[in-house]
Amino acid sequence: MTTVLLAGAFGKMGQRITAMIQASDDLEIVAAFSPVGGTSPDFPVFTKYADIDVQADVWMDMTTPAGAKANGEFALAHGFDTVIGTSGLTADEQQALGNLAQANGQHLLMVPNFSISAVLLMQFAAKAAAYFPDAEVLEYHHEDKLDAPSGTARATAQIIAANRKAKPRTPESDAAARGDRIDGVQVHAVRLPGFNASEEVIFGAPGEALTIRQDSFDRSSFMAGVHLAIASVNGLPDALTIGLDTLL
Repeated sequence: MTTVLLAGAFGKMGQRITAMIQASDDLEIVAAFSPVGGTSPDFPVFTKYADIDVQADVWMDMTTPAGAKANGEFALAHGFDTVIGTSGLTADEQQALGNLAQANGQHLLMVPNFSISAVLLMQFAAKAAAYFPDAEVLEYHHEDKLDAPSGTARATAQIIAANRKAKPRTPESDAAARGDRIDGVQVHAVRLPGFNASEEVIFGAPGEALTIRQDSFDRSSFMAGVHLAIASVNGLPDALTIGLDTLL
């Protein structure tokens, strides 16, 4: 049985994660951390770090980028292996948390997207980028999504750039209508009601095109990945691991 302290338990994703853990046979939620408060009949809820008096195998964080950074610093310094599922942390912030995990003998797993289909999309995009260097990423999220582009879109663009074997034909553009540019890959963010989370990568070449797309219609699509991350983080070989693809 893997015990879990969940930060962000009362948000939309947190509530789904709580239900998933409570329904599982191998995970147990023993506490929650929520500075804004909240109550549960099933586990204690702590609002301050100083009040936390329980230990768990895993600190699972589904808060904001700023919250996840501070929570990660506390968790890794106080004996928790940690899973952070909040996108928006910079590469320097991720590495700093990884260094803290290393210094304290803990494991940190950073997951920009818990959807298995999103992870597979990135793996397929890496394969395609070797043959189609010209690519653009489009991501679609609900209107409450704070960061834009999403962490998944950023990761996808970086993967495409890392796996190119030829220089793209399409010139880079700073025009606002062309979206953000991440490692030379154009990325576009859509925020509209009706969407949950979707990503599309379009590869173009003379006379042909390839489109790879994944859609998460409901937050239930993330639960298998969350379960896998929580169940696996204690046994990871490195102090810092980024991405769920390492576990597939």
